[in-house]
Amino acid sequence: MVLSSLFPVFGLILLGNLLKRFKLTDESFLKTSDRLVYFVLFPVLLFWKIGGAQTDSSVNWDLCLCALLAIAAIYLISAVGIKVSKVSNYKAGSFSQSCYRFNTFIGMAIVFYALGDDGVKHFGILIGCVIPFINVLAVSTLIWHSGGHYSFWERSQLATKAIISNPLIIACIAGIVYSRSMNGFPTAIENGFSLSASVALPLALISVGGALTFKSFKGNFRLSLVASILKLLFLPIIGYAFLKAFNVTGIHFDVGIIFFALPTSAAIYVLSSQLHSDTELASASIVLSTILSFFSLSVGLLFL
Repeated sequence: MVLSSLFPVFGLILLGNLLKRFKLTDESFLKTSDRLVYFVLFPVLLFWKIGGAQTDSSVNWDLCLCALLAIAAIYLISAVGIKVSKVSNYKAGSFSQSCYRFNTFIGMAIVFYALGDDGVKHFGILIGCVIPFINVLAVSTLIWHSGGHYSFWERSQLATKAIISNPLIIACIAGIVYSRSMNGFPTAIENGFSLSASVALPLALISVGGALTFKSFKGNFRLSLVASILKLLFLPIIGYAFLKAFNVTGIHFDVGIIFFALPTSAAIYVLSSQLHSDTELASASIVLSTILSFFSLSVGLLFL
């Protein structure tokens, strides 16, 4: 289970890195493929898997609550760490995001290989629940440490825009509405969705691999390591405790375990850049947590 689920995922990430190193891909290709996956292929995949589910495949609110509580706990721990360790305002926003944001691309691939179509449906619903909360935390923290003077209205606008413009959230909501009102997809459309989904995961993982670079480690290794420990050790332990406390079982438990063990999201780089936080620290955290997540995911898969 562990090897068969992780090998294709990290193998494609390694392939993406090698393709970039040997100049078979470049920055332009990777940016285009990232946008294609994020705005088109992954939303289509989520809409297909959730929209094609039976109406009894409802949201598991206990799983969503466990994820929200675990993320909130790590956020508070990171906030205390920033204060106690006197992390500079310039680095604070990037550090905070690195502790709780998750890589959707890797998550979707691991869930697909480990749990199949049913796992993808529940994973899609879960991320649809937690992404708004995560965006509010990230935007609020970045603004707080930016040194800029934003009104409450401006803060609300930034957070709201980050949520309502997120294509994954839109796809999840559309999929849930469709599954409640329709009975599956026509065969022709089903086949089209299947074909596009077969492209989504490999392209996403190749893009992840191509974006990994070790240049940003200089001067940022210590903070990125602390963030990775919080993300890949503390968050899974806290998340596991909540799953047990709320008696989450079956495939919902499996999805939760994989979710908590995921590396940090590449999106932290973009948001840090937009709100004047340390993009070098963001990049270092992405690389280090992606590498170390092989171990957190390996342990997590043993619990399934």
